[in-house]
Amino acid sequence: MRQSQALYFNAPGQVEIRSEAFLDPGAGEVSVRTLLSAISPGTEMLFYRGQIPQGMAVDAAISGMQQALSYPLKYGYSAVGEVCALGAGAHTSWLGRRVFAFHPHQDLFNVPLAELMPVPEDISTEDAVFLPNMETAVNLVMDGAPLIGEKIAVFGQGIVGLLTSALLVRFPLGGILAFDRFELRRQAAVRLGGVSCIDPARAGWLNEARAFLNAQNDEDGVDLGFEISGAPGALDQLLKLTAFGGRMIVGSWYGSKPVNLDLGGRFHRSRIRLASSQVSSIAPAYSGRWDRARRFATAWDMLRQVRPSGWITQRVALQQAAQAYRLLDEAPGETLQVVLTYA
Repeated sequence: MRQSQALYFNAPGQVEIRSEAFLDPGAGEVSVRTLLSAISPGTEMLFYRGQIPQGMAVDAAISGMQQALSYPLKYGYSAVGEVCALGAGAHTSWLGRRVFAFHPHQDLFNVPLAELMPVPEDISTEDAVFLPNMETAVNLVMDGAPLIGEKIAVFGQGIVGLLTSALLVRFPLGGILAFDRFELRRQAAVRLGGVSCIDPARAGWLNEARAFLNAQNDEDGVDLGFEISGAPGALDQLLKLTAFGGRMIVGSWYGSKPVNLDLGGRFHRSRIRLASSQVSSIAPAYSGRWDRARRFATAWDMLRQVRPSGWITQRVALQQAAQAYRLLDEAPGETLQVVLTYA
């Protein structure tokens, strides 16, 4: 019987590649041989560090991931591969086609055709693995709804933050101020053009930010802010920088990490609006005109424009995946996007 190789989180800090029996595809399914998969340094590091909230579904929006969070866990959600076998009912035109799947890290897998997306011919495999994070960035910008001339803050310049900044620079804004602790990420943000970047761990960061924004008083600041760092303390920093009547969009998933907010001061009197943004659904304000197919079409188009493959900093073979997770855990400042390769 043929075997496939799949990545499992066995326990906090423990990653294993397991062999699994691989069957022929069933009716309406195809087999996909993975070319590249992207590690999510946000969500997957919560699993790696044991910071997942017990009892919550792995991902309620992805087929096969509705089970409750618990170890051992097979996970991942960004795989690009080639269709290598067809089940009954699958048209021969699928054979050899490059496809994207929300699937765990695995070298060979079966998936229903309805859950696959063909990769457009003009988008490289390296750009295509950014699709889920680009969809998240599109969703964040839609939820934030930036207006002409507004001043924007983006806390966190990991991949989702960089993609969000890359979309925002295409708007006629009054300024974009990004924040990240790591020099590599700050440099990547500045290279986008139209983005200034500050280390939020540096003493005097708030005065530096207010000077950049030409803030006249404590109630002056950014009109719109995004918290995408995954660091609970960043949300309170964003609150300090948000102007009277401003909006705060939280895209981070903190898992079981506690979040402490000072809501007894400026927040109480400044009419600041705080909202969550999560890509597994469409905001009710847009659901009459938008569905996931339209949002994916937009995300593919944004990948054509941004071409984020240059942010791939490490390529690691699936069998050495444990090294990739140790790197992300111990030296996150040395990475932007880590991808797993498949022989």
